[in-house]
Amino acid sequence: MLRTAIMADSNCGIMPAEEADYGIHILPMPIIIDGKTYFEGIDITMEGFYQKQTSGSVITTSQPSPGDVTDMWDRLLKTYDEIVFIPMSSGLSNTCQTALLLADDEPYKDRVFVVDNHRISVTQALAVLDAKTLADEGKTAREIKDILEKEAMDATIYIAVDTLEYLKKGGRITSAAAALGTILKIKPVLTIQGGKLDSFAKARGMRSAFRVMLDALASDISSRLSHLREQRQLKIGLANTMMEEEKLEQFKNELQSAFPDLELVYFPLTMSIGTHVGPGGLGIGAVRYK
Repeated sequence: MLRTAIMADSNCGIMPAEEADYGIHILPMPIIIDGKTYFEGIDITMEGFYQKQTSGSVITTSQPSPGDVTDMWDRLLKTYDEIVFIPMSSGLSNTCQTALLLADDEPYKDRVFVVDNHRISVTQALAVLDAKTLADEGKTAREIKDILEKEAMDATIYIAVDTLEYLKKGGRITSAAAALGTILKIKPVLTIQGGKLDSFAKARGMRSAFRVMLDALASDISSRLSHLREQRQLKIGLANTMMEEEKLEQFKNELQSAFPDLELVYFPLTMSIGTHVGPGGLGIGAVRYK
């Protein structure tokens, strides 16, 4: 049987230090803070990141360099016969497209299989863990890629932003819109359906935003994802940027209470997402699993 390595980037919410816990391999995402490049989970912690962000540091994101990607592939191919690489959605970053181009050339052609299954955060993490399950069952890297891409749309995500400051800094809203939204306590609700981040709704306050997300998730679960619930192949997920532990637990409990028959999976929103969302952000979703 072929030895197949499962690899993802840290946008899935699993950090490099947790690789052994899951039997996978994580490529850390670069974060540029005040002109210096850090690597998520390697030389900067979540606490350190948000401390710098809230103190006014200039923070931007970048895709991993082609050299960092191929260096990891080279290391893995010394031990494994083939690699399944599951980066964040191609609709949110060029990482996937770059990796596809690299994998189409020697010495990686037919040994590295890049999956574009249009996911990030919890839904990406579940795809990564599914890939590990499939590899353990003896599926080849090509088979795993085909399965994950076929099931790519069996997921949904909603994200509420607590502060408009970082969307403004990233140029995603104007300063005037941010100022007005802050005065009115407007919390944008965003959605990821098929890989792209889109505006979904606006709410007055985070409690109202959470209710909007909960209603939207219930609608998805009762419609296009209903067959997965009936087949017991659906999990709900929650992720967040920095917030009080008590508030986080309350959101977890309310989400679980809304769907008592579904297992709840939790991973933190990564620094790449936190750069644009800022502290206090919350994401909920549902996703197929093996």
